[in-house]
Amino acid sequence: MIFKAWFRRLVTLIAFVVIAVSTASPVHALEDGRKVSVVSFGLYGDQGVFRREATGAAEIVAGRFGNGSIDVRYNSKTGGGATIEALAKSLLVAANGLDADSDILFLILTSHGSPAGLAVKAGRLTQTLTPSKLAEMLARTGVRHKVVVISACYSGVFIPRLANPDMLVITAADADHPSFGCQDKAKWTYFGDAFFNFALRQAESMKDAFVVARALVRKRELHERFEPSNPQMAGGANVQPLLNVRP
Repeated sequence: MIFKAWFRRLVTLIAFVVIAVSTASPVHALEDGRKVSVVSFGLYGDQGVFRREATGAAEIVAGRFGNGSIDVRYNSKTGGGATIEALAKSLLVAANGLDADSDILFLILTSHGSPAGLAVKAGRLTQTLTPSKLAEMLARTGVRHKVVVISACYSGVFIPRLANPDMLVITAADADHPSFGCQDKAKWTYFGDAFFNFALRQAESMKDAFVVARALVRKRELHERFEPSNPQMAGGANVQPLLNVRP
């Protein structure tokens, strides 16, 4: 009798779970069906840290959010495929594989920066990626929801041209300060290490990851007596709720 009563309770519990899962499955299918495609460029070829950061950051973002395409490119002292023209094409290719209204395009850029924009160095080729040029590229993709993370000095100059409710922009510094850690043999810059390599591996949202990373960068800069870089986060009110992290 005890066994029969236990068995009936078990059957009832299983039935309840099956009903609950069946009821919830359309919602989960919708969430799991959203693609996050990653484009990650290490723009400055004279120092290997930008290649390593672009590669490592793309892997982490894809592992946490992505089920779409991944395109990683970088430059070296002899050349490379991470030019302004290549970036424009890569963004369009990634966009072609996305639903323009529901999917997310995630762009990572790492390089040296100045108040004019990002330095592009591929062998003898030198270019400057300006905020207006990047805004133009992103607009041409036609993808509504976008995330842009820029690890570079003075990268806050991109925020006024890019940030809006449909585009989340995170930068390693504000518009008036350098960021740090771009030594040739380093694996990460200070911001890349704090944001991608540490905070984003554990946080449940982009905002949480940014708050943790900003605190870590600030602590490291104070310890080394550097003037604060003041990492920035702006826009993205419509994007952040769509970024569902994987466990």
